[in-house]
Amino acid sequence: MRNCTTETTRRQRGSRLTNNGDVTMNGEKAIGLWSAVAIGIGAMIGAGIFSILGVGGQIAGNALYISFIIGGIVALLSAYSYAKLGVRYPSAGGPAEYLVQGFGDGILSGGFNILLWIGYVFGLALYSRAFGEYAKTFLLDAPSIWANIFAVAIILVFTAINFIGAKAVGGSEKFIVAVKVVILLVFVGTGLFFVHPELLSHSLWPSASAIFFGAAVVYVAYTGFNLITNTTEDMDSPQKTLPQALYLSVIIVILIYVSVSLIVVGNLPIPVLINARDYALAQAAQPFLGVMGFKIIAIAALFSTASGINATLYGGANVSYMLARDGELPPLFERKIWRRGTEGLFITAGLTILFANFFDLSGIAMLGSSSILLITVAVNVAHLRLYKNTGARPSILLLTVIASLTFFGILVYYEISHSLAALDALVITLTLCFIGEWVYRGYSHRTMKMRQ
Repeated sequence: MRNCTTETTRRQRGSRLTNNGDVTMNGEKAIGLWSAVAIGIGAMIGAGIFSILGVGGQIAGNALYISFIIGGIVALLSAYSYAKLGVRYPSAGGPAEYLVQGFGDGILSGGFNILLWIGYVFGLALYSRAFGEYAKTFLLDAPSIWANIFAVAIILVFTAINFIGAKAVGGSEKFIVAVKVVILLVFVGTGLFFVHPELLSHSLWPSASAIFFGAAVVYVAYTGFNLITNTTEDMDSPQKTLPQALYLSVIIVILIYVSVSLIVVGNLPIPVLINARDYALAQAAQPFLGVMGFKIIAIAALFSTASGINATLYGGANVSYMLARDGELPPLFERKIWRRGTEGLFITAGLTILFANFFDLSGIAMLGSSSILLITVAVNVAHLRLYKNTGARPSILLLTVIASLTFFGILVYYEISHSLAALDALVITLTLCFIGEWVYRGYSHRTMKMRQ
């Protein structure tokens, strides 16, 4: 495998080569603080908030907002871990780099890194299909094929934006996130005047175990913050910008999730929420926004899924570039096309279109969430091996490992009870990732010079 001497030289000269071919010189910001925050918010507030509310409400009842608070605290713990790692090991690969640094160049880190990339593809497929379904609602009596057409179209649009460069990604993300956050704030601000206090009564809370179980399920709605770490090679001052972006994005999303969930459970009795769990947010908007409520929420869903696609495609392309650069994927994934973009970007987009059109996404949603949560556990465990290098407090890291591992265990238990096929698919995917890494490692006879 190629070493990283060339890349190190670039950094010493004051420039960085990103996966899309952008070169940023000293003093020029490709990704600033608010662009990074927008990428994090865009990745977290994707399709999840429009579907996870119903599932979370079924488990945590009218204490759903408490579950979101608990999940947010665990997300902040992981953000602390990622911030320390990102500052010490700035890389377009983000979590992929941290796994290599923590576990070394072996089948363990390689298998997890391939799972990370596949997890991004699953997430992209989910977002694009969700975009297609919501977009189709604006066409009267449109055939189902239009959902597929819209899904493919939105992937192609953001592939083009990623092809243009990091600045285009950051700029478009700020605009899209601003629109959807404004819509959600309007939903919250208007809904406050229609909340029924009796629906929020503490006497209706479920057991503490149900609230924590709900926290583990809704936690998957926070996991997108890790995509911010994929932007560190496009930041001028990642030592300062990265931690700020991570903490700000998670805190903002916690406030939004808690506010939205309060309005939902304060307007809908739990039985109604459960019956409408696939469109809980739209259902909650109808009492005070009327018929237009559904359309307004549909627009918010379009912007949410679009921003999720933009952020996740950027992160997925960066990860595939890093894996190819380090020899964990074939070299074609880092091969440049024209002046901008890599083949890894187009392969990621192509696989997304394939999954979005030909696979059952009800299982892919849970499979993608499980994959990313497992990667979060692995990254936090790897960090325990690196804390002397990063300056992180081992006590906080240990707490983070315990919390994230507990949440993963609860999610697996949920899959056993409600979606055994998704658990089987996770095991099969995980096995194939490690077998694929083992086979490719033997075929390529690669070795890696560790980056310092």
